[in-house]
Amino acid sequence: MATIDPRIRLTVVWLQKHLAAGDYVAVERFTKGVRLSESQLQQGISDYGQSLVMPPDRVLDQLDVIEVVGSSPKRWSVRIDLWTAAEGRSDLSLECTLIDQPGELLAVEVDNLHVL
Repeated sequence: MATIDPRIRLTVVWLQKHLAAGDYVAVERFTKGVRLSESQLQQGISDYGQSLVMPPDRVLDQLDVIEVVGSSPKRWSVRIDLWTAAEGRSDLSLECTLIDQPGELLAVEVDNLHVL
């Protein structure tokens, strides 16, 4: 199994923490509102009807990451399974494009929030 850029994990944890805290404004600011706004994120999670929580640490070893070949700057497509207090791993997932940039965290575009 190929190792992934450690910034992918850091960026995913940042997203999970803010979503679990209900801080959709911070997520919108971080993603610059590309594709999904704060209100769309909030509505999608509210419609799901469960409270998000942080997943166990071991989940970071199971991220669905696909490198976008030939992209410049480097990009990855990432599906993040979201967890709830009632269900554990839920059917709700966040699909994102992570984009290489200087610094500890990658740039993020939220592509979709949906039930699998």
